Amino acid sequence: MSSTRDFIEKDYYAALGVAKDADAAAIKKAYRKLARELHPDKNPDNASAETRFKEVSEAYDVLSDPKRRSEYDEARRLFGSGGFRPGAGGTGGFPGGFPGGGAGGGQAFDLGDIFGSAGTPGAGGRAGGLGDLFGGLFTGGAGAPGGAGGTRSRTAGTGPARGQDVETEATLAFDEAVLGVTVPLRMQSPGTCGTCSGSGARPGTSPHTCPVCNGAGVTSRSQGSFAFSEPCKECRGTGSVVDDPCPECKGSGVTNQTRTITVRIPAGVKDGQRIRLAGKGAPGRRGGPAGDLFVVVHVTGSELFGRSGDDLTLTVPVSFAEAALGTTLTVPTLDGSVSLKVPAGTASGRTFRVRGRGVVGKAAVGDLLVTVEVAVPARLTPGAKEAIEKLAAELPDDPRPEITDMLRNGGAR
Repeated sequence: MSSTRDFIEKDYYAALGVAKDADAAAIKKAYRKLARELHPDKNPDNASAETRFKEVSEAYDVLSDPKRRSEYDEARRLFGSGGFRPGAGGTGGFPGGFPGGGAGGGQAFDLGDIFGSAGTPGAGGRAGGLGDLFGGLFTGGAGAPGGAGGTRSRTAGTGPARGQDVETEATLAFDEAVLGVTVPLRMQSPGTCGTCSGSGARPGTSPHTCPVCNGAGVTSRSQGSFAFSEPCKECRGTGSVVDDPCPECKGSGVTNQTRTITVRIPAGVKDGQRIRLAGKGAPGRRGGPAGDLFVVVHVTGSELFGRSGDDLTLTVPVSFAEAALGTTLTVPTLDGSVSLKVPAGTASGRTFRVRGRGVVGKAAVGDLLVTVEVAVPARLTPGAKEAIEKLAAELPDDPRPEITDMLRNGGAR
């Protein structure tokens, strides 16, 4: 849980190394690059990398959601410009003074009161107001997992807490990505400590109510004309204090755990696609729901097949005789084979469409596009050479009449 002031002062654009006007593609590209570099699996026992990984993930969670990004930008505009900073003096950027505080300010008030009262009867009739503006940022939004339908409570530190989202990577063969596959994923993520069952206290002991915040999880402090509510430093916002910490988790109730889960990757995934698996992330705290698992898929290439959207592509060499006389080919598919009739007189480079033998898409199944290419032998036996020379003499047609006519007429005009 972050305090209002702490959240506003975080620069998510700087965390991802992108400009404030970066588009969604640039933000996603920056996040994927940093996530690969900082992933805990690649940086074991590196606390600095783990911290940066969490910062980058938090930044991406906000900036990748258009609604939350808009709310965040608005918060930075209002607060970051100095118009609503602690100690900024007087009216704090409100025309005519603070609500209920007169034109000269001077009266201390709690930002939580503004967030909680905006839009309620007697609050100037502004529907939603600042309470709605920041609700999505500080609580995960109305009805969000781990939230309370958008309600902001000062005792939230003692209630259920949603588990962290976890990201991992999976490398699939080309056919696995097209057809779908079930894979085991081994990953390391925070989980409930097995020694203390998440209480943070040594087995046989129990936490007790924090004497500083009386179990609320938050404390208030004054600074200039403002009173801030922020997580209690004594209990770190949990509302309880552990006198004898668990030797395994050092009192946090959480340990990094390696676990293996079986995940079904749907058919048709693309290289770089990010798949969300709800409830497969880190376990929640104090009875809260688990976070989500995000799997970034990497797809290896195929020696035979290519992919264009939901269509598969395949190039099949044919002999001159097959192209000239026609033939029936047996061509491979990812799940078997299919017969393809090549009519007589087929030109090299012609593409045939085999319907329904491509990638399973969201709306329909793609096709298999088979391109035939005439294979020219690099070396000829004397008998083959003689046969081709006889064939050439028997072929009356000029294969390039337009060019021949142009040359006869003295070139292009």
